[in-house]
Amino acid sequence: MEIAVQATPNPNTLKFIVNQLLLDSGSIDFQNAEQAQGSPLAEKLFSISNVSGVYVGINFVSVTKTDSSSWAELSEPVVNCLKEIISSGIKLISDTVLVSSHNIASGSENEIEEKIKAILDREIRPAVAMDGGDITFHSYENGIVTLQLRGACSSCPSSTMTLKMGVENRLKEMIPEVKEVVQL
Repeated sequence: MEIAVQATPNPNTLKFIVNQLLLDSGSIDFQNAEQAQGSPLAEKLFSISNVSGVYVGINFVSVTKTDSSSWAELSEPVVNCLKEIISSGIKLISDTVLVSSHNIASGSENEIEEKIKAILDREIRPAVAMDGGDITFHSYENGIVTLQLRGACSSCPSSTMTLKMGVENRLKEMIPEVKEVVQL
């Protein structure tokens, strides 16, 4: 098994790219050890001192550390943990956690929401995923789009600039009804 370590714009988060699938689709964000219950992968990573967040994508894991620690001391234990848990053959994330992590939309989407989601899925989410994070649609009301930043993006110092200068400008350009983008 090969694991490539990649820096992200967030200095407290590294992206660990694995040469095999971890999830069939989607992603899951564990913001603390309590949320990791039911995911042997996330539980094991949170058992490493100073790990404060785990974001699992299809073929990568973004790990966020506390401000008081350094990657020089954490990177190797994280890689070793990933190799151990992935090569063990156990289910990395329980079906219960997988089902509960997927938001089930209630009601029908309007045309503007469909356009917003299409732009996010086609243009923005792939770019953000390269940095070890994700942006998910939460709501659209009265010209205001509410998005949730996940993984490396959730605590990144440049996330506000990404949201306003990148995402907001692109959505306004493509959808005149959009007036503002805010973070959940």
